[in-house]
Amino acid sequence: MFAVVSRQVLIESKFYTVICAPVYSARHGLSTQVSVGIEEGLKHESALHCDELVSLPKTALTDFVGTLSPAKLRNLDEALMAALGIEVGGP
Repeated sequence: MFAVVSRQVLIESKFYTVICAPVYSARHGLSTQVSVGIEEGLKHESALHCDELVSLPKTALTDFVGTLSPAKLRNLDEALMAALGIEVGGP
């Protein structure tokens, strides 16, 4: 299972692919993982693994499962920044 992590404007564009993070039941407590579960529409506790981002064709993403709350979206932003080595602010 994959979670789409691309911007909405890209999702709605004519671009063929979107960036996704795999969803695994394994969680390791890494800063690059976001815990998700029943509240987000899944059947059991899992985690988005932002260290394993992939580009997938939109046509491969056929089953909508759920959405992230604003708090989980902030967690996702932080996990993506950690995975990509993006630092906010300056020295």
